[in-house]
Amino acid sequence: MISDAEAFEYLKIELKETVLSHPIIQRNRYLWWFSQTTDLTKEDLIILTREFSVFSNQFIVAQLHKTLNANSLEQMHDAKEILVNELGVLFTNETVDNSTFRFKAAHFEWLLFFAKPLGLTFNDLGQRKHGDPATLFFCDELIRIYGSDDFSTAAGASFAVENWANAGFWKQLIQGLEWYSKESETHLNLGFFKWHDALEAQHAQHTWDELEDLFLNNKDFNQDKFTRGALEMLDGVEAFWEGLDRHRITKYWRETRG
Repeated sequence: MISDAEAFEYLKIELKETVLSHPIIQRNRYLWWFSQTTDLTKEDLIILTREFSVFSNQFIVAQLHKTLNANSLEQMHDAKEILVNELGVLFTNETVDNSTFRFKAAHFEWLLFFAKPLGLTFNDLGQRKHGDPATLFFCDELIRIYGSDDFSTAAGASFAVENWANAGFWKQLIQGLEWYSKESETHLNLGFFKWHDALEAQHAQHTWDELEDLFLNNKDFNQDKFTRGALEMLDGVEAFWEGLDRHRITKYWRETRG
């Protein structure tokens, strides 16, 4: 009979072969194009910014569900920290406890600042009416899976989201945005993107540590629900980026066919 530690190692192998090999982690077609092309236009950035702002703003709803459905007080604290940071409470020494709220520190307002040179305003961004069906599907899947009241499912979704975020998509966005900013002399403020990129670099090992704690110390942990939640969450992520890729392809055919 294998030990719990050995069983966890087998789980890690399985997750690497299933969840971490998901196509949206291994190869994101839209982001590969975005980071490599020398044909980025203002229209491309407007579409990306609009859809990303909907996802970013609607994520607050999913994070609230995450908080309400927490499995313990500690998990609720963790979820609240993310929620209030999204809303504008600053992290100080890796915590928001006894920290400061600032309107301008809210992630949505940070995106508004980024979007201003593109001619976008508050009324152009963030609300569900601004998102296309693929973006709204992703937002709804975040609420359903990431914010699930089944803690194994929700933990799987969190694991998936963290590993997707840590797979380099922020760097690919930054690469394309830096190119456009320089070539167009638009001088975009990339603070929102660079802050998230730096933050994710700190989270890589944390996801595995959290999973090990769940696996070894929570008798109600369900491995199948965890894996299914992770994979379904990544399918939602994939739908979001595929929606953006369809915009790109439609624009290409429109331009080439006149």
